Amino acid sequence: MKHHLKRQLRRLATERPYQIIAGSAAALVLAGGTSAALAATGDAPVRQENTAAVAELGSRLGEVASRGEARAAVPAPSASPSASPSAAKVAVKATTDPDTTPKAKPKPPSTKVLDYTYEAQTAYWNCGPAAVRNALSASGVETTQDAMIAPLNAGENGTNSAEDTTRGLNQMVKGNPYRTHMFGGSASPAEMDQLQADVVKAITDGRGVVVNIAGDATDTDGGWHSFPGGHYIAVIGYKNDGRIVRIADSANPALPEYWISTIDLANWAATRGYSA
Repeated sequence: MKHHLKRQLRRLATERPYQIIAGSAAALVLAGGTSAALAATGDAPVRQENTAAVAELGSRLGEVASRGEARAAVPAPSASPSASPSAAKVAVKATTDPDTTPKAKPKPPSTKVLDYTYEAQTAYWNCGPAAVRNALSASGVETTQDAMIAPLNAGENGTNSAEDTTRGLNQMVKGNPYRTHMFGGSASPAEMDQLQADVVKAITDGRGVVVNIAGDATDTDGGWHSFPGGHYIAVIGYKNDGRIVRIADSANPALPEYWISTIDLANWAATRGYSA
């Protein structure tokens, strides 16, 4: 457009004997003055007509130049495209979503003993209900020995096995967390390690363990405990990362508690089992 106007100005300048400086305000003034001076000649109407055309073209050329300068003043768009809405949503999501990275479980304490209420057994044959009752009290579950007789199928011949104590414990604790582990007549190193791990887990979770033992064992203070016909005891704590366990024994209220090594406890229960 700008070049087209310039060509028209050059053509008019050639047809009429006066100079025009395109796009210049001074040239437009000069052209106006020249047309007035030539008004007396015979060509005056033509010159005036051409002068008006020149003035109009000059004005349009000035407007084009102004628009070009205005466009040049507008900053060029950034070379880097702006993030799309979907990309923005992804960025927000990445900063607001919760961390789903699996967290390592905290290490169990090296020593833990549960609070519980002790009761000695009320009959020679109901050590099973008594041990279950003592273990449950460590979980905050209060019951009585008599109330646990039926769930354990206990009677004057005692409680049959650790499977019965597991069933009775799970009837009283939410989630059925207890499992039965039976030994095969002797405790292997792997079973000793398993007993240690099971005790630590149960105690850490706030649950007592019930063990069905038979025979003799010596506690860490040198005390001797003999139950050749079988017996049930409760484990209510541990120390040394579970290598030593705390026993609640309903058989003798004069000696309600003692410590014993986990290895000795495993050998004591080798012909029986436990609920943990």
